[in-house]
Order: sequence, then structure tokens, then C-alpha cells
Amino acid sequence: MTVAIQPQLTLEDFLKQPETKPASEFINGEITQKPMPQGEHGLIQTTFIEVINGVARSKKTAIAISELRCTFGGASIVPDVAVFRWERVPKTPSGRIANRFEIHPDWAIEILSPGQKLKKVLGNLLHCSRNGTELGWLINPEEEIILAVFPDQRIELYEGADKLPILEGIELELTVEQVFGWLSFG
Repeated sequence: MTVAIQPQLTLEDFLKQPETKPASEFINGEITQKPMPQGEHGLIQTTFIEVINGVARSKKTAIAISELRCTFGGASIVPDVAVFRWERVPKTPSGRIANRFEIHPDWAIEILSPGQKLKKVLGNLLHCSRNGTELGWLINPEEEIILAVFPDQRIELYEGADKLPILEGIELELTVEQVFGWLSFG
């Protein structure tokens, strides 16, 4: 009996495919599609971008971008929020922001959606950490916790009134309670 072996898809082949909605990611030779964001996920994501850009963009310290494809380290991922230090933002020769980001984010934020696998999302953040990302957050709305991933693959758990680690140079203080407080309309 002969077994046909399917050739593994390359990163280059993946990048030639049309974009999907929601976005698909390529890591460890596998393509996975992100779940469609729901209410909590969307509100945390939007508010976080507003907060970061409110304190960092005007000072040209950093910029936060939603659902940005980042291709680096043999993978192509789409963090819920990618934060880049101002001087690292890829630019065109005319000085505009580039469309393709072939670098790691300085800070990657993922928000766990209902039914999404923790292993996959944490795996993306660990890939970022191995490839130069300074800080990763995995926000879990269901348990109201935030895991932070640091450059040495160290993972810390934050909850309640814990003060969260912020990318150095961004003048911001946040607690876990404040982040999940963004969800209340009471």
C-alpha cells in the first residue's frame, strides 16, 4: 500500500492566498482561521486601541493597530492588537505606513474568544516572544484574568487590582479590573 504524502504548505504559498474574514494565520506549517470577534472581545479590543493610541500616538512613542498581519519567524499571525514602537513602524519611501509588516510587534495582545483554544493563542504569543516581542497579553474575559508573556518565555498571571505590565516608554497604568470594567454599561 502506498501512502501519498501531501507537501506542506510554505509561508510564501500561504501569503499568496486570498485573505479570509475573519483572518487566517499560518504557524508551524498549519493554517487556522481566527474566530469572529463577539461583543466583549470587540469592545476590549477597540477600547485598548483607543487608550494606547491616546497616550502614545500623539507623542510618537508607539501605535496600536487592530487585526494587523505580522509575518516573521516563519509564521504569519494576526494579533487582535499589535503595538509597535514609533521608530519600528515599517514605512514606504514617501514616509507613509507600509501595508506589509514583516516584523514582530513590540507588544502583542490576544483576547480569548468563546470556544477558542487557549493553547493556540498562547502558542502565538510564545512565538512572538521567541522572535523579539517584548510583551504579550492574553486577555481571558470569561475568567477575568490576563496572562503576560515576557521575552524569556516567562508567563505571569494578573487578576483583580493587579497592576498590568505595560510596554516600556508608554505612559500608562492599568489594572485588570480597569480592563474588564470597560465591559460594564451599568
